[in-house]
Order: sequence, then structure tokens, then C-alpha cells
Amino acid sequence: MKRTPLQRKTPLKSGAPRRKRCPECRVMFVPARNGQAVCGEIECAIAHGKSEKGRAIAGKALAEVGRRDIQVRKEKLKSRADHLKDTQQAFNAWIRARDAGQPCISCGTTADVQYCAGHYRTTAAAPELRFEPLNVHLQCNRNCNMGKSGNLLGYRPRLLEKIGAEKLAWLEGPHEPKKHTVEQLKAMTAEYRAKTRELKKGQAA
Repeated sequence: MKRTPLQRKTPLKSGAPRRKRCPECRVMFVPARNGQAVCGEIECAIAHGKSEKGRAIAGKALAEVGRRDIQVRKEKLKSRADHLKDTQQAFNAWIRARDAGQPCISCGTTADVQYCAGHYRTTAAAPELRFEPLNVHLQCNRNCNMGKSGNLLGYRPRLLEKIGAEKLAWLEGPHEPKKHTVEQLKAMTAEYRAKTRELKKGQAA
């Protein structure tokens, strides 16, 4: 039936797959899945697979599978120390995002220099506080963290001002030893990466 000027095609809903033309039989079709290149006819799929474009797509898909396989293998080979390093990096990135724009906890500088996540009580002295947010704050890297081994003389008074006497006393007190399992470390890594993404998204808004 010929469509009158008042009759229109129903618009696709937002997010719905768009119709596309099969490169083999030239018939319009709606993809049933992401990346579907041809219609549902087996002859078209075979022909497309033999084409240069089809081989390129197949090669790309295989390369992606290969990369995922390598990543899975690397993950399986990781030791607890490797996972601890991953968690530390994710935690430090979150600290830098959390304290972005704040002055160095030790010297108070706001200069355009490299900043890091500086521990008040070091991981060697108090490994149980390695991932304690109260114990780690933004610190200029070259001057205080590296040049003055954390610059604790400047760190403590500014930390006292920032978190208060009660929390500082808790930090400086005794703590139970902690040894996270690999599964706990993996969960913490994922958690801090997600927190960092959320912080950066909020800062960019």
C-alpha cells in the first residue's frame, strides 16, 4: 500500500539497533546483536566471511580474543605481591583524586609540581595502616616525600589540623596486624578504581 503524506515510519526508540543493508544480498535488516555485519541468511554469512572485509573483521575479533586470553593468563600468574602492588597503585590514585587541589600535607605548597600519596606512618613502620585513608594524604613528591623522607616534622602539625587530635592519637597508637588475602586485594583494587572514576567524573562536571 502506498504511504500517504500523513503516514510516517515509527521512529526507532533511543538505543534501538538501526537498520542496515546486507553487503551481500543488499536487503535491509535489523541487527540482532552488536557487530552483526550481514543478514541472517547463511549464504550471506559464508560469502561475507570469504570477503576481504570479512577476513579483516574476523582477524580483528581473533586479535581481541588473543589480548583477552593474554590478560587472563597474566592475571593467573600474579603473586600476592603483584596484587598488593595493584591495590597500592589504585589506593594512591584515589588519595590523589580525593585531595586534588589541596596543599601538600607537609609543607603546604600548592605549586604546580608532582604530587603523590604520602603515608604519615610508613608501610614499613605500620603495614597495617597501608590502606588507612586517615594515614595517607596528598604530598609533594620531590621535596617532601623523597627529598625529606616524608617530612614528618611538617606532616604532623598539618595532619593534626586536618583530622583532629582524637584521630591522630588513634593513628599513632597500636594496631592489630593485617594480612589481606589475594581475593581481598583484588576486591579493594576494584573498589578504589571505581571510587577514583567517580571522583574524577564529579570533578569534571
